[in-house]
Amino acid sequence: MSRAGYCDEIEDQWQLICWRGAVASGIRGKRGQAFLREMLTAMDAMPEKKLVAHELEMDGQVCAIGSVGRVRGVDMSQIDPENYGKVADTFGISEALAREIVYENDEGGWGNTPEERFQRMRAWIVSNLRDEAKKS
Repeated sequence: MSRAGYCDEIEDQWQLICWRGAVASGIRGKRGQAFLREMLTAMDAMPEKKLVAHELEMDGQVCAIGSVGRVRGVDMSQIDPENYGKVADTFGISEALAREIVYENDEGGWGNTPEERFQRMRAWIVSNLRDEAKKS
């Protein structure tokens, strides 16, 4: 099972349709867009353009969500990365968006080296920003 929990919790097509709607809503919404912009800024400010998988923070490196936590000064050692409700609450986003970001960070698409993961996540963030968010 992935850290995002997708494998065990979506059992049929109707659940998948509802879930994808929740993810889309989380991405399109005001909080989601603000978080994506913040995550892009946090990642761009990282001295090393590398992201880890399966943890918020590990050996001084972070995942995409962890990049925001680092900028905000969040003690991520106290957060179980598989407690999606806690991650969502800590970062002020929907649980669906938190899980989607985790999935994309850990398993989505091409490139699983830390450097490739950074490039892939950055491209994913930019592709999900609304036009007015891309301009700022």
